[in-house]
Amino acid sequence: MQMIRVEDAVGSVLCHDITRIVPGQAKGPAFKKGHIVSEQDIPELLKLGKEHLYVWELRKGFVHENDAGLRIARTLQGPGLSLTEPSEGKVKLVAETDGLCVIDEERLLQINMLEEIAAATISNARPVKKGMTVAGVRVIPLVIEEQKLARAEAIAPTGGVIEIRPFHAYKVGVVTTGSEVYHGRIEDKFGPVVREKVEAFGCQVIEHIIVPDDVARISAAIKKLIEDGAEMILTTGGMSVDPDDMTPTAIRAAGANIVTYGAPVLPGAMLMVAYMGKVPILGLPGCVMYHKTTVFDLVLTQVLTGQPVTRAMIAKLGMGGLCLECEVCRYPHCPFGTGA
Repeated sequence: MQMIRVEDAVGSVLCHDITRIVPGQAKGPAFKKGHIVSEQDIPELLKLGKEHLYVWELRKGFVHENDAGLRIARTLQGPGLSLTEPSEGKVKLVAETDGLCVIDEERLLQINMLEEIAAATISNARPVKKGMTVAGVRVIPLVIEEQKLARAEAIAPTGGVIEIRPFHAYKVGVVTTGSEVYHGRIEDKFGPVVREKVEAFGCQVIEHIIVPDDVARISAAIKKLIEDGAEMILTTGGMSVDPDDMTPTAIRAAGANIVTYGAPVLPGAMLMVAYMGKVPILGLPGCVMYHKTTVFDLVLTQVLTGQPVTRAMIAKLGMGGLCLECEVCRYPHCPFGTGA
């Protein structure tokens, strides 16, 4: 780089953005890379504290921060993501659809272990909305060696370190168990809660069956819902270990393949995940009815991507699986479930 006085820079081409900061209001480029300095720019540059500018001739084997940022961003970019234009060397990755943000944590770590490269993301396995920024990348210096970029690109030669898996709008069947609800002794308050949660993702509850604590009738209700076209089954009630809680037994009796009964998540330890063919069945513990955020919120988004839920996926929820039960719930903008 060659340093020249601002007063002597008229006609020069800026090789990097020059930032303007207004305390408490804004931060952004006052002059962008590629701008040709004019006589009228001199007073403004001096106000920004720039008594000298650096003019450089890019040497072979080095890459400018903006171009480098784009290359790193493309290395991270997977399906469902678009890139912003570089600004002061930074490039953002933006969700193109509502969905689940899934990050290859090992490859992200390898990239961040390289010197002079920074890639920051939101937490893994987080639901996101279209237009949300999920990652930002940049290189630390103004120019970076080509070989360092090449090492980063070799870690993910086809990209895909971060992707957005879109949600599917499933047809949902609900089975509410409990003789007290079946006989009308108490009002069902569980069904409306799960209906609201799935409808928030565009799903449709096609049928809701209320049955007593009877293995045969619960199993029959599950089978009927699948025959009627349900693509996901939710059972509410009867999921604890009390002798009269029959739902886990009934799910097994229906012929479902049990993935797990129990999850390292509080609230939500008594969750059951099972499959009848390709149809997921979630046995929901009672906490889903009265806690704002539970294991159901974590697992539902996984199911809605169409990806089969495995025991390992549930086990991994233990890291971050303790809800802090904040006075004002801010999920998913909180640590709950961040180990997924």
